[in-house]
Amino acid sequence: METVFFERTGNIRREKKFLEGKLNVKLNIVGKKITLEGDALEEYEARIVLEAISFGFSAKVSIILKDPEVSFREIPIRDFTRKKNLESVRARLIGKHGRTKSTIEGISDCKIIIRDNAVGIIGSANEIEHAITAITNLIKGSKQSNVYHYLEKINRDKNK
Repeated sequence: METVFFERTGNIRREKKFLEGKLNVKLNIVGKKITLEGDALEEYEARIVLEAISFGFSAKVSIILKDPEVSFREIPIRDFTRKKNLESVRARLIGKHGRTKSTIEGISDCKIIIRDNAVGIIGSANEIEHAITAITNLIKGSKQSNVYHYLEKINRDKNK
């Protein structure tokens, strides 16, 4: 039995039955405290999935974290910029009508969510590393086109 605390538990509450079925654990939610009951490995996998859901990913996207090849990473934007105006940094990451974010998702084959002052990424280990590099370059001020070219070059090299 493992107990974890999450700031946001609303999505977890809504998807409780679905998650219990897919993760093979019993979830007991009291306020911001969630108790997991089940096999140790399944509790570990469930904790990772719940972290992603708490960050803002849907339960259907987060459930792919059960695959050992897939991981979840959270990048604090403040670690890579000294800018006081974090709103403009978030705007650069999202792009006009979400185009920059969706382009990075498409090229890197990762799922990305931007929440508050952090970026959450779900994908395979190699793809996440490339997406993190692209996102940190954007945060530091690189042009979107340079970031796209970087990711496309990685994809070309990968497909050879």
